[in-house]
Amino acid sequence: MKVLNGQELAGFIKERQYQVVRGMSKKPCLVIIRDSDNPVIMKYVTLKQQYGEDIGVEVRDVLAHGADGIKAAILEANADADVNGIILQLPIIDRGKTDELTALIAPEKDVDGLSANGSFDSATATAINWLLGGYNIDLAGKKIALVGYGKLVGAPLYKMWTNSGFDVTVFRRGDDLAPLADFDVIVTATGTPHLIKNELVRGGAVVVDAGTASEDGVLVGDLDEAVRERQDLAAITPRIGGVGPLTVGCLFEHVINA
Repeated sequence: MKVLNGQELAGFIKERQYQVVRGMSKKPCLVIIRDSDNPVIMKYVTLKQQYGEDIGVEVRDVLAHGADGIKAAILEANADADVNGIILQLPIIDRGKTDELTALIAPEKDVDGLSANGSFDSATATAINWLLGGYNIDLAGKKIALVGYGKLVGAPLYKMWTNSGFDVTVFRRGDDLAPLADFDVIVTATGTPHLIKNELVRGGAVVVDAGTASEDGVLVGDLDEAVRERQDLAAITPRIGGVGPLTVGCLFEHVINA
């Protein structure tokens, strides 16, 4: 069984980015806007800050208050010529405002790839493609299930993969998940701990867990731990270090390009 270790692949990407930034006349700058101190949010903000420091990219952490505060922070970063990339760290407290607020980010600075008219593809969806490609997982002819249809993973992956002619089925919140046992590839990103249990995954499947949630202060994904203990799968992401490291790498690739 292959362990889809994104940390290994990210190391090569990070070293190349470090060399590229060293040769740039202007230091790239990323602004992260958040509206809470949620442990999951802070974990990812800290990872991005450390990554930026390692490769020489300035990372500014902005705590905004409410939708109006987020809007003001986005507009300020849009107008700042020194800022190359802007991220609204999701989820925000007022989730109903997500589309409205992400649409305010200048397309050329939308390095997370969340807006419809942005200059970049979704960083997380691209990272999943990098991860599968890096481990020679061929999606052609496979039955692919996407569990969750959010802005960060499900929706952009569905667009990417259907445009490539792949056979993709989406499972949304509340759907019966029993049919998952018939799929060759499962990508899950709901933020619901232990959602994907053993009986939902057939032997020989490829399983990518891109879900994130906090359970008793510990970061967990969508997979039940019993799934990770199996030896009959073709490939699976580890509990830590699967999609996340490559998402951060892709994000900074966009910042550098911007």
